[in-house]
Amino acid sequence: MKFVDEATISVEAGKGGNGCLSFRREKYVPKGGPDGGDGGDGGSIYLEADSGLNTLIDYRYTRRYKAQNGEGGMGRNCTGSKGEDLILKVPVGTTVIDIDTNEVLMDLTEVGQREKVAQGGFHGLGNTRFKSSVNRAPRQTTNGSAGELRNLKLELKVLADVGLLGLPNAGKSTFVRAVSAATPKVANYPFTTLVPSLGVVRTERNRSFVVADIPGIIEGAAEGAGLGIRFLKHLARNRVLLHLVDMAPWDEVTPAQAAAVAVEELAKFSQTLADQPRWLVLNKIDMVPAEELEERCQAVVDALQWQGPVYRIAAISGEGTQSLVGDLQNFLDERAQAFADDPELQEQENEVRAMIDAEARLHIERLRAEMRARKEAAEDDDDFDDDDYDVDVEYVR
Repeated sequence: MKFVDEATISVEAGKGGNGCLSFRREKYVPKGGPDGGDGGDGGSIYLEADSGLNTLIDYRYTRRYKAQNGEGGMGRNCTGSKGEDLILKVPVGTTVIDIDTNEVLMDLTEVGQREKVAQGGFHGLGNTRFKSSVNRAPRQTTNGSAGELRNLKLELKVLADVGLLGLPNAGKSTFVRAVSAATPKVANYPFTTLVPSLGVVRTERNRSFVVADIPGIIEGAAEGAGLGIRFLKHLARNRVLLHLVDMAPWDEVTPAQAAAVAVEELAKFSQTLADQPRWLVLNKIDMVPAEELEERCQAVVDALQWQGPVYRIAAISGEGTQSLVGDLQNFLDERAQAFADDPELQEQENEVRAMIDAEARLHIERLRAEMRARKEAAEDDDDFDDDDYDVDVEYVR
């Protein structure tokens, strides 16, 4: 299935039905008076969060949606039928933005949540509405109003409690396999993970949390290099980030240097996101000679000036993962209880998430504007190939 996390669509609600101009014309009733009915309201358009969807791919191929118009009024005071509402299903975690105003309209974060995005037009009035003591045969009617037209941008952010941050080949997918039933692709080369994947970690019968694995980031990711910048926004809604560091790298970059790169790129993308709770996880310790392990681990801690939790694991064998998972579950439960006990704390959390979303959106828009500018500049070059820039890539899993 193709994973698409952004789409642009146009939605138009139905037009209201026109009012009817009609008079009673029956035998022996020469002056029956007006009997024109009202029109029906136009259909509205709603977006509904559906747990069965995990991509916006359908909205890449069909971009225009229109609800049904209301039926016109009829004689004998018959009202036209209402236009049928149009309900568009989207994945849970979809943010809806009005392109024309750049306003965030809604955030669909719960299964079954339904929100109106385009109001149907209101019905017109039939001539019966205009009769009075001085106007017994009115010929006045009104037309139904037009339905609301909106250009929308849909952004999908995966919903997870724990997000994994790290360079390519740090062992993020292996960790997800080790602690959950998910089976993301694992191989001994960078960029094995091309799209985000989720795994459910069950610590007890009724206790669990969701972990999100995103493509690794590389140096320069904040300026558009690699795959990670596109998917960093999926970490915006996590309660805690796990920063995985490869302690046995395949290239000449030391673990300390790799850890510093990831933190630097995260801060460039969104400083607010970088300030969120983050735990340091030193992975692949089974591949490090015993006499070098302590020195390498301490070098990473010193390079980051780390003050938070530090865990040493070997994801491929599961060594150290159980204590990490248990501590994560307790941390998440405590935060959930704190939010339940203090509504103000939950409101502050929501404000932080909104700030991260805004920073991420501005950063990505700036990068796209720079890419468009480079493309326009390159078009003046005779050697420019149209296929070199602005390629729309859809990754297949």
